[in-house]
Amino acid sequence: MAAWALRLHGVGNASAVALGSPMASIERDGRPWLSIDCGGEGLTAFESRYGHAPEALFVTHVHLDHVGGMERLFVSSYFDPTRRGRVRLYVPAPVVPLLQRRVADYPNVLAEGGANFWDAFQLVPVGDAFWHDGVRLEVFPVRHHWPDTAFGLRLRGSMVWSGDTRPIPEVLARFADAGELVAHDCALHGNPSHTGLDDLEREYPPQLLSRCVLYHYASAADGEAMRARGHRVARPGEVIELNEPCPTDDPAH
Repeated sequence: MAAWALRLHGVGNASAVALGSPMASIERDGRPWLSIDCGGEGLTAFESRYGHAPEALFVTHVHLDHVGGMERLFVSSYFDPTRRGRVRLYVPAPVVPLLQRRVADYPNVLAEGGANFWDAFQLVPVGDAFWHDGVRLEVFPVRHHWPDTAFGLRLRGSMVWSGDTRPIPEVLARFADAGELVAHDCALHGNPSHTGLDDLEREYPPQLLSRCVLYHYASAADGEAMRARGHRVARPGEVIELNEPCPTDDPAH
């Protein structure tokens, strides 16, 4: 039986450089299996840990603290014949045109010409679910900034990654109903695009809160303040053991 874990490469918001941009990898037997997002600091932490660039990524949305490392990932993939065109990018279908405009729609991605941004990758637009390495994952919309621009990820029975979001109790009632660890966007103080601690405590039942690990906060001091209120708060580089995912032939799918 494989050992599954979630490694947090970065846990801060866009201004919390010392905490790293929010990025994580689902590990299988100690190796990166699928990474989530590709911010600049997150990519650096990934490469420092594993000694190579990601080989498979899920993109939650296109704010730059989540995709700011994509140009560097293009370079490392395009100029490596063993990687060119083989780095899988799973992108929710509504996010694909936003990602194109954000990171790929530049004339002559190489000064010499002759290359397209997507030549370096295998772009896989996804809907409500997708398969990676024989395992099914689910995708769900979240409440961040604008409808249909940000999405979360579920590995059933194992983990849920909220992505950047306001509280989504009705969504998690469906997508976190199998005992999953829930990595949830939460800062000490919320705003119209992000969950604050008061929001979290108001909207979610204690049973769900007991499974939450909080990330995307503003400072180490804010993280300590949230811990003082009894919550589990992620630290950069932290590794969290995960349950074995539910079999993909489970009738509940």
